[in-house]
Amino acid sequence: MGVQATVVFADLTDSTAFFEALGNEKATTAITRLTQWIGEVCEAHHGRVVKKLGDGVLAVFDRAVDATDAVIQMQRGHRLRLEKWPAVIRMEIKAGVARGDVVVVDGDCYGDAVNVASRLSDLSGANQIWVTESVVSEIDDGQGLRFRSLGPVMLRGKTEPLPLYKVEWEDDVASDFLTQQAVLSRVEPDNSSSSTIRLEHLDFLLSFGAAEMPIHLGRVDHAELIVNDPRVSRLHARIEWRNGSFMLVDLSSFGTWVRFAGSDSDIALRRDECQLHGSGEIAMGVPFGDLSAPTASFSISSGTTQP
Repeated sequence: MGVQATVVFADLTDSTAFFEALGNEKATTAITRLTQWIGEVCEAHHGRVVKKLGDGVLAVFDRAVDATDAVIQMQRGHRLRLEKWPAVIRMEIKAGVARGDVVVVDGDCYGDAVNVASRLSDLSGANQIWVTESVVSEIDDGQGLRFRSLGPVMLRGKTEPLPLYKVEWEDDVASDFLTQQAVLSRVEPDNSSSSTIRLEHLDFLLSFGAAEMPIHLGRVDHAELIVNDPRVSRLHARIEWRNGSFMLVDLSSFGTWVRFAGSDSDIALRRDECQLHGSGEIAMGVPFGDLSAPTASFSISSGTTQP
């Protein structure tokens, strides 16, 4: 029988560059000390370190609020630490937090929450904390924690998208678009076959109905939206109509990034998929941080057909 637990997977970014800059011995010592400190932060917040995986730490907590407090403390403490490090050897922390049934066997733990926490850590960016809705719903408003909705995201191995949230741990974050436990926002699928998606890239403005799916974005001539850039794969991404939603599927060599309107968080897709809703932008081949990134904007309307 499993037990309800909150799982944290914290990982260090850019460890390869760190080893190249410091050499194997110094880099190994530094990473070992850093993962040891991450484990100590988890234990100080009533967590149990299950194992350390190279440059990552897996820990479990009884309470979602303790797990969230722990990863916030990690980010804030590590930010102070990085102020003393040269830019060339800086490694940020990214973390995923999920809640669900966990089975403990010989000190190790297994279960869907473990897999989801690991996947969220992979998808999140440097200095980010991504959590599932099950984590947010366990935290009372009075705890003062703030979350920003990322919308539904399709994770590998899942049959339906999961509503995900980003923890806003920085003190100076703006209050717009923040979500508290009592007002969780969902993006419900629209089963109307007259739903449309409008795509815009450079001088191209195209509109497609649900019945016209799937469509492709890429360099090849037969792609519905052609993006002529060497960083874009021949067939870079596919948009499907599935279960009443437009789904973006990455097919590329270098990845696809999605940024929804009103959010400053990017969703990185590497042979993954996410549900498109509202409006936003898609970057192909390189992230939005590269000002030369080839992008396409999208907007979705329900119940009416775009001209």
